[in-house]
Amino acid sequence: MQYVYSPRGVCSREMIIEVEGNTIKKVEIIGGCAGNTVGVSRLIQGMDIDEAIKRLKGIPCGNKGTSCPDQLARALEDIKKETQKQ
Repeated sequence: MQYVYSPRGVCSREMIIEVEGNTIKKVEIIGGCAGNTVGVSRLIQGMDIDEAIKRLKGIPCGNKGTSCPDQLARALEDIKKETQKQ
C-alpha cells in the first residue's frame, strides 16, 4: 500500500512510502538534501517499520527540533496507526 505524508518543519515537501505488511518496500522523498534523503530511503528499504522508527525518531537537523529522518519516522508511526485500524 502507498502512503503520502507531508512533513512539517523541514526542507522536504512530500514523502511517498510503500509498505507491505510491516515492511518498508520503497520511500521517495521530494525536496530536502538529495544525498541524505536518497541515502536514508535506500537504507530503510526492506526494513521492518518498527526498526526504522527506532533508528530515525528524534534525529535533529540544526535548531529545527526535527529532521527529514525524524519526519519519516513520524510518517511511519502514522502508517502503523492507520493499518492497525483496518
